[in-house]
This record gives sequence, C-alpha cells and structure tokens, in this order.
Amino acid sequence: MKILVLQHLAVEHPGSFRDLWAEAGHEWLAVELDAGERIPPLGGFDLMVSMGGPMDVWQTDRHPWIAEELAAIRTWVCDMGRPFLGICLGHQMLAEALGGRVALMDAPEVGLAPVDLTPDGRADPLFSGFGRALETFQWHGAAITALPDGATVLAANPACPTQAIRWGRHAYGLQFHVEITPTTVADWQAIPEYAASLQSALGQEGAATLSERLAPRLPDFAGTARRLHDNLGRIATPLASLR
Repeated sequence: MKILVLQHLAVEHPGSFRDLWAEAGHEWLAVELDAGERIPPLGGFDLMVSMGGPMDVWQTDRHPWIAEELAAIRTWVCDMGRPFLGICLGHQMLAEALGGRVALMDAPEVGLAPVDLTPDGRADPLFSGFGRALETFQWHGAAITALPDGATVLAANPACPTQAIRWGRHAYGLQFHVEITPTTVADWQAIPEYAASLQSALGQEGAATLSERLAPRLPDFAGTARRLHDNLGRIATPLASLR
C-alpha cells in the first residue's frame, strides 16, 4: 500500500507504525502541514493517516491548513470511499470533517488510562483479537462531543466517551496513542502546549515520572500497535485493490 500521512507537528510522527509499514513493504509519504507543505493529489494513495498535534480543529484562523485538511478528509472518506485512520487530533479531524463537533474537555487526559471497548468495538474488525479493555496512552485536552451522522463509538472511558469511532466501514479514529516510542514523552514534553497539559493533568511529580512509568509498558503498546496495524491492513487491502 501507499500511505499518505498528514502531520501537524514534527515530533508527532507515525512512531512505531513506521517500522511496521517498512516490514510490510508499504510506502508512506509524510506531509508536514504546520510547516507549509501542501496535500498532494489523493488519487495515488491507498490509506490516509492523520496524526496528532497541539492545535485544535476550530483554530482555522491561526492554522489555515486545517480547513484544507478537513476538506481532504471529506473527499477521501466520503467521495473516494478510501480507508482512513485518525489518531488524537486526526481522530477529531475525522469527526469535524464529517459534521461532528469537538470541544475542550473540563480537564486534559494525559498518561496511562484504560479504555473499554463497546459492544460495537468488540465486534469490529479493527479490534479483532483484543479483550474487552485495553491500556492506552493519552495526551489530549479536547474531545469529540457530537458524533457525525453514521458514526459508531467503538471505545470509551469515563474521561472521554468517544475514545474510538468508526464511520461507515472504512474510516476510523482513535483518541488514544498506540504509536508511542521510547522518546515520545521527552519529545512531547518539549512542546509548550503539551507541557502545560501534562502539568495540569498530573502535577509536577506525576509529570516528572511519566516517562519512567511508561517505559515498562512499551512492549505491550508495541504489541497493540502491531495488532491494530495488521487488522487495519486486512480492512484496507481489499479497498486498495479497487483504486
């Protein structure tokens, strides 16, 4: 497959998915929208992946490229019927692009947190092979507050009732991060907006020890990423053959 990656911050790249894509023989192109790079013609790609970022979907005045990305997602998902995966901000972009709403949370959700699969999630091919719940890594201060028509909630927790969604049979969004690497916390802590949400959510001591607490969980997150990657491949490959 040929994968188009929409990035909104250099350090919020596809993380561990990069190795999985290389292992599977996929090609991928990253477009750094916050650096002024433009979205290329969509016709040559099989999968679109939209990553996270410190901005919010409604900040189109400050980040004009957000409107361009929302339009590209609508075209990709609705008009072209191609497979999509959004992570964190990308998850929110999917909802916003299709008519849903995103708003600030009462408090940011940062760190390790369990997420429960809904009955729809347990039956969905993206989560094939998972149990009823999975441990996740979170770092967000906004959430989907109204689903677009045709969307289904696949996972939830008390902090955020829209932790994973599906639109149609081919477009997925994950509020949580499964692509994390050993440098993720340090890389993201260097971003002022992320540092502020980290301190707000966990306090000074919790923020200082987050990387240490995450480290022993990295093999489990790598396994989660691999299983989601493999499941998504089984969903996307038949659609890729129709391109």
